This record gives sequence, C-alpha cells and structure tokens, in this order.
Amino acid sequence: MSLTAAASVFVVVLLSVQVIQGQYDWGVTYSSTQICALKGSTVETRCTYRYPSRKYGRDAEVNETVWFTKLRGNQPVDLRTDSDYQDRVEYSCSEKSCSLRIRDLRESDSAEYKFMFITNQPGGRYTGSPGVTLRVTDLQVQVNTSSDSSWRDLKCHSSCRLPDRSSYIWYESGEKIQSQTSSTYSVYFNSTDSYSCAVEGREDFPSPPVCVDGQTCNRVIYTDRSICASKGSSVDISCLFNSPESITSKFWFSPDHSYQWQSPSQPEDLSVDSQFAGIVQVLESERGRSTLRITDLTESDSARYHFKFNTTGSFEWRSSLPGTTLTVTGTDVKHQHSTFKTVKMLKMMDHHEFVY
Repeated sequence: MSLTAAASVFVVVLLSVQVIQGQYDWGVTYSSTQICALKGSTVETRCTYRYPSRKYGRDAEVNETVWFTKLRGNQPVDLRTDSDYQDRVEYSCSEKSCSLRIRDLRESDSAEYKFMFITNQPGGRYTGSPGVTLRVTDLQVQVNTSSDSSWRDLKCHSSCRLPDRSSYIWYESGEKIQSQTSSTYSVYFNSTDSYSCAVEGREDFPSPPVCVDGQTCNRVIYTDRSICASKGSSVDISCLFNSPESITSKFWFSPDHSYQWQSPSQPEDLSVDSQFAGIVQVLESERGRSTLRITDLTESDSARYHFKFNTTGSFEWRSSLPGTTLTVTGTDVKHQHSTFKTVKMLKMMDHHEFVY
C-alpha cells in the first residue's frame, strides 16, 4: 500500500494482501481486498490485469474498462454513468492497470467493487471476482450513564478500527475543548449541551453533535461538509439547528472574511455584507433549517461558511466545529442549459488522497 501523503483523511485497509483472480492467461490483481473509510473522505483503489497477447491469429487490444457494483440485465453498470456516483468518480487507467477514486464518500457507497475489461477477441471479457469491499462509516459519540447520575461518559467511536495512537478533539456546543485528546471523556452534563468529536488531523470529518440528555440541546448540523460549484452558478448551503431556549438572532458568516470585520472575534452577517449584496439569500423553508443561497458565484466566493445563533439565555453557538467549505471552479463543465446548478463533491487537496 502506498500513500500519496501523510494521514489526514482517515482510511484503514483492513486487509491489504494482493488478491489475484484468474485462469489460464486471464486475470485481475487487486491491491487491496477490504477498505474502511470515513464518510466524507476520498478513497482510491487500483488493480492490474492480464490477458493473452495474441489469440485466434490476431493481436489483443483492450477496448473497454469498467468499475462497477451493480448489474442491469446481466450487464455491469459503469460507475461513471451511475447516478448514485454522479460527479464523484474518476478512473485513471494505463496499460494493464486501472485505479478507481471515489470522492465525498457516503454510507451508501459501502459495497463490493469489481473491475471488468473487454478485449477485441471473441469472448474477450473478464471480471475480477471477488472484488474490493468498501465500508464507509461515520464517527459517533456514544453517551453512557456514569455511576454518578450527574455525569456522562462519552466515547468517540467508529466501526472502522482507529489507529491505536490516535489523538482526539472534543467539542462542547460547537466550541473546542482544550487539552482533551483521549477517545473517552467524562463530563458533568448540562442537558442543553451537545458534544462532537474528531480524530486529530482529520478535523474536517467530525461526528454529528449529540445531546447528552434527551434530544433537545444546542446544536448545528451541516448538510454538506464540502461543496464544489461552477463559476456563474448558484449554490445552497444548509444546516439544521436546535436550542431548548428561544433564539434571539441567527445568521451565516464566513471566517475567511474575518479581515473585513470590525472586530476579528465578532463574526458579521453575510446578508448585510456589501461584498455579497444582491447575491445572498437566507431561506427557512421549515422550522430548524436554514439555507444560505449564493447566486452568480465567482472564484472569490470559495471559502468556509458557518451558521451561528444566540438565545435568550445568553448562549452563543461557537464556530470551532467545521462548517461547509465551498469551492468555486473556473469553468462550467456540464449542465450548460441549467439556470440553477449545484455540483457536490469533496474538495480534496493532494495531502488528502490515498492510494491502495
């Protein structure tokens, strides 16, 4: 297994011995058999393949290569045309090798991935089976009652096996808890507080905030961690929010624009920011959901966007937890006819990509 960079997106290969399927001169060799990855991250797996160089008096050539998880009428459904993977899949194929990269992983991506190639020879079709099993999971905060009923024992949990020496980050009601790096945390609880955790170095993928008592507490949950959209298009950035107290004010802001604020520690409402005049709307189609709509996007709109609120009890939702990162690309590569286009994918920098 080779890594393109240091570990900053959590992906664990449970079994990384090579698996070779084949008969005679046909075969597929997968570099990994099972991969476990965090929801929202990216993963890349690869294979090599072989076939007779000459058969029936003619030289062999590969006409088609396909990665798939589904069959339709006994025919593999190419992931590049599968609507469940739209704008999230990329192949990188060369002579007798092919890699598959999936961005913005979802739990529904958990499946067995197989590779098939077709040559110009009669019957020249081969599928490597079994394939590569991918399991996508999310970090979760587990809440257990302590021996003292006033305390709660919290655990940062994943169904993927986390590295033994991982350090953790804990958040209380959106604010980072300093000097707390263990996977477990005991807290004298307040029923209005929520808690979230992340693995250090992978702060972009925290667990959803959970209430320590009941379901009514202060929390904000973003619909998307990362969105990529085309220049000139429009995008919706949404979140769910809740508080047991009456909310007195709420707004969206961008910490990347803090240099424009009158006070660096006091976020300012984007809807009254002159830079966003005429292109920003805040929509609330239902109670507890807020949507920031930005139209006529430019590359300068690429930034982090956060939601905050204040309550009658003087509570203020902090912004230590990651919000939604928007990346605006310079060209519109598809849906040219569409007046409202949103393309979702994870912005992956080089140090976020892994090869197996």
